[in-house]
Amino acid sequence: MKKQLTTCFRVIRWLLPLSLLLTGGLALADEHWRNLHKEVEAGRIQSLATVLSNLEKNYIGQVIEVEFEQEDGQAIYEIEMIGPAGQVVEFEIDAVSGDVVSIEGRNIKGMERQ
Repeated sequence: MKKQLTTCFRVIRWLLPLSLLLTGGLALADEHWRNLHKEVEAGRIQSLATVLSNLEKNYIGQVIEVEFEQEDGQAIYEIEMIGPAGQVVEFEIDAVSGDVVSIEGRNIKGMERQ
């Protein structure tokens, strides 16, 4: 019985800090997305819907991942798409102007709309 309690306390001692770390991380992520939403609402950056709509006007593919980052003071959407030939292409888009900053991947021409 004593051994079971000791094991139980060891597990709790490990899980408690982990759970606090994870929930704190979620709160931070939640705050990050609230701030992003405020920036979109104020018109300081493009909405994701607008950026995706513009991207899909020029390229064929399905979005598989989206990230929002601040790089050297510049707000950037990083969008990965999978094209018709199975190619994965990453687009970096300036969140303020909506301009494509860079494109990386293979067979990018195969994703361009005519």
